[in-house]
Amino acid sequence: MADGSSIEWTEATWNPTTGCDRVSAGCDNCYALTLAKRLKAMGVAKYQTDGNPSTSGPGFGVTVHEDALALPYRWRQPRLVFVNSMSDLFHAKVSIGFIRDVLAVIADTPQHTYQMLTKRSLRLRRLADRLDWPANLWMGVSVEDESQLYRVDHLREVPAAVRFISAEPLLGPLDGLSLSGVGWVITGGESGPRARACDAAWVRGIRDACADADVPFFHKQWGGIRPKSLGRELDGRTHDGMPVQAAQAVVNIS
Repeated sequence: MADGSSIEWTEATWNPTTGCDRVSAGCDNCYALTLAKRLKAMGVAKYQTDGNPSTSGPGFGVTVHEDALALPYRWRQPRLVFVNSMSDLFHAKVSIGFIRDVLAVIADTPQHTYQMLTKRSLRLRRLADRLDWPANLWMGVSVEDESQLYRVDHLREVPAAVRFISAEPLLGPLDGLSLSGVGWVITGGESGPRARACDAAWVRGIRDACADADVPFFHKQWGGIRPKSLGRELDGRTHDGMPVQAAQAVVNIS
């Protein structure tokens, strides 16, 4: 677990699983895959399982870490925790039993607020009514362009306390996006040496849709060679909207 995350919309990360496989265009330049290769070379124990070379890579094979389940109990002060920054809990190789174990830890540590993202929205929807959803868990889906809007439809069927969208890396407009049942939206451009450009018009369209639907909007970055290369202002200001629960979590920490 990493305290003090550099991700603007969270405060810490927790990885009870590591590793994944590319499933759509948003995965093409996956930062986690690149980082896993580096961590394997450094000898980090959690990243010694290789994935399929065509969809994954060195150190990025899906791996369950039972010992990581104890980590949230060690944090006494409340914080926002991004679950599986280096994986996807709803990957087919993660059993429903282990998913239940992760959700049980979340429920048992209500002082923290947990944020979880998946690109595997179909499995999320199929398992949703077989899981107990803690009140301190926000569940989201990644949506990089219009071809992935179906993930939002799946998300709407999940009884999470907060349902949210991460449009990062944003690779096209999300025309036709319905925010019914959605409580938060994040946008962001891609970063890294092969970063694809993010058009400001795409972000404005999402920002305006959020304003019309009274949904909090957070613009994380424009991206570039490095995450902060191009800043994060949109039309002369930053956009840091968060669900109401997040504001209370921050108050509790300070």
